[in-house]
Amino acid sequence: MSESRDYDLIVIGAGSGGVRLARMSAQRGARVAVVESRYLGGTCVNVGCVPKKLFVYGAYVGEDLEDAAGYGWQVPRSDVRFDWPTLVANKNAEIERLNGIYGQLLDGAGVTVIQGTASIRDPNTVVVGERELTTDRITVATGSWPSTPDVPGRDLILSSNEMFYLPQLPREAVIWGGGYIAVEFAGILAGLGVDTTLIYRGELFLRGFDDDVRRFLVTELEKKGIRLRFNTNITSVEESGNGFAVSLSDGSIMETGLVMAATGRRALTDGLGLEALGVEFTTSGHVQVDEFFQTAVPSITALGDVIGTPQLTPVALAQAMVLSRRLFGDGEGEMDYRNIPTAVFCQPNIGTVGLTEAEAKEAGHRVVIYRSEFRPMKHTLSGRDERSMMKLVVDAEDDRVLGAHMVGPDAGEIIQGIGVALKCGATKADFDSTIGIHPTSAEEFVTMRTPVA
Repeated sequence: MSESRDYDLIVIGAGSGGVRLARMSAQRGARVAVVESRYLGGTCVNVGCVPKKLFVYGAYVGEDLEDAAGYGWQVPRSDVRFDWPTLVANKNAEIERLNGIYGQLLDGAGVTVIQGTASIRDPNTVVVGERELTTDRITVATGSWPSTPDVPGRDLILSSNEMFYLPQLPREAVIWGGGYIAVEFAGILAGLGVDTTLIYRGELFLRGFDDDVRRFLVTELEKKGIRLRFNTNITSVEESGNGFAVSLSDGSIMETGLVMAATGRRALTDGLGLEALGVEFTTSGHVQVDEFFQTAVPSITALGDVIGTPQLTPVALAQAMVLSRRLFGDGEGEMDYRNIPTAVFCQPNIGTVGLTEAEAKEAGHRVVIYRSEFRPMKHTLSGRDERSMMKLVVDAEDDRVLGAHMVGPDAGEIIQGIGVALKCGATKADFDSTIGIHPTSAEEFVTMRTPVA
């Protein structure tokens, strides 16, 4: 570390990964600054995981009120009203609180927070406005940004960013996409009373998830009143009356009050000057790094969504811990991307960890499949037509559980625990010998005895 420079490390981007790297590095004795052009906490805290989950909770309340009658609660429908601006305002207040906490964490660790847009002049100089900051090392942690296809009327299409600040809800909405964000926002809007259509260009949404999960969710989302249109694309959008006319690839036109695209995200590297310095990029536009987050420029590293690894907050946090240790600790540590649990907060939720059935077979495993579908206990009295599905993918040779997949209430909470079991190499016999917690949905994972394939 050079005392002649202003800092030992400058982190560009104060999202989850950038903040964690800055804090941990400062606590190891490094002189650290973090530069942020928008808000502390990045996408996750401000226009991602956190506000999304709050909206999902809000969308569930309507169903809970309907389900109350089965449990003896009389909730007159004429007295039930939903106020979107109240939900948005309360969400904003919570996000502001979290922004403050991030600031306190950085300040407490001794990290200098610099508000502004950064560019990298040379391998050891970061420019923010009129300031030139010298540093031994630079880490790019700028994350990703929504990407909308270039169709006529593109400027009329909202991204997930704008959805968190809508002044009012429309009566109808079209969601374009088939990944996490599209499916989640379709559920949020439908749950809040919006007539919602989900349009996806492929045969089935949620590519990369287990096929049984994907097919099962189709039925469950349709029960929620969400219209699903597969093998369809949007070709243009134009203003029409009080809303929009959406032209589709099959020649039809839909009238709607809102169009949102959740068609992917791109690495946010605009204006950094990385190309001129010799930093290389992948074919997908992400910053190219090795397994230790090193770019082609020795003093520059990168982590998080900008490098194209799984775009999950816990992944960025884990990467930050590894990189901090390697830069300012004992120089050891590496990432393990196997068996990363994840959840989709659609309605009902998806939780998954490990290999899908197709992935296991492609990897050469001879598999045994255990699957169960059932009505959650809550709905035996509520009367709601909602079912859950659980699935285990097991290696027939050594009995090891290769994957666990669930669609149903609290799937994310349940799969988090099972993720620990898979990380430890649990076998189906280990699952079978585990005593279940009764009555819960989770116990189904330790009581499935008869294989289906």
